Amino acid sequence: MAQSVENDNAQKEFYLTDIIVMAVRDNVTVAAVHPSGQWETLGINSKVQLAELERTHQANIARALLEQGVTLADPARIDVRGTLNCGQDVFIDINCIFEGNVTLGDNVSVSMGCALKNVTVASGTQIAPYSVLEDAIVGADCRIGPYARLRPGTKLCDGAHVGNFVELKNSELGKGSKANHLAYVGDATVGSNVNIGAGTITCNYDGANKHRTIIEDDVFIGSDTQLVAPVTVRKGATLGAGTTLTQEAPAGELTISRASQITIPGWKRPEKISKK
Repeated sequence: MAQSVENDNAQKEFYLTDIIVMAVRDNVTVAAVHPSGQWETLGINSKVQLAELERTHQANIARALLEQGVTLADPARIDVRGTLNCGQDVFIDINCIFEGNVTLGDNVSVSMGCALKNVTVASGTQIAPYSVLEDAIVGADCRIGPYARLRPGTKLCDGAHVGNFVELKNSELGKGSKANHLAYVGDATVGSNVNIGAGTITCNYDGANKHRTIIEDDVFIGSDTQLVAPVTVRKGATLGAGTTLTQEAPAGELTISRASQITIPGWKRPEKISKK
């Protein structure tokens, strides 16, 4: 068509319906197409209409998931903001959000309030409530959460456990390894059958650059340990609770660094000064 749509009207809007008149004028065939649902014909001219149509869209997605055999605790309380592919016998609880491309394998369970973005989860994995996963790969039969966070670049191998208030970033957690409580594992490669105690952190940032921590197989890391990267913990090593590791921990040995315990006789707590 040589002519273009004009906005010569009081609202200064371009009307799509004008192209029908233009098509007839140019001897272009005009045919009717029947929508599959009434919602396809609806316009959006307000936030209310936008919200209503979004709920219709989400209801259509929920129905398709149900027809595939996915169990939804409440089809009215799920948001899919991308593509969600599910295997057999997947369970999704209320108020979960899926963004980008998300794939859930067979028998995966996602509990209430979880947010997954660009994540692949293998079969049998259970994700406990209020966990956040982004740009991560999760193996089979893993346990995640509650309140866990997998940041971009995280990979969990089969059977790994990531517990409450544990954060991983750009790290791999090996087969059967566990970080069950209050830990931060960033820029780290963790081997198989490693236990990471509560309060453990990898000190990966020196203020300018990121550095990597290597933890080999069968390592036991006691609670409240700091791993100052770059550093390596060799196979079968044990780190005592409260250790600050700045040098390589040898294989099969106990490494510990903590200040000597002392008691100061006669010491008294300071008293609060009253305000008059």
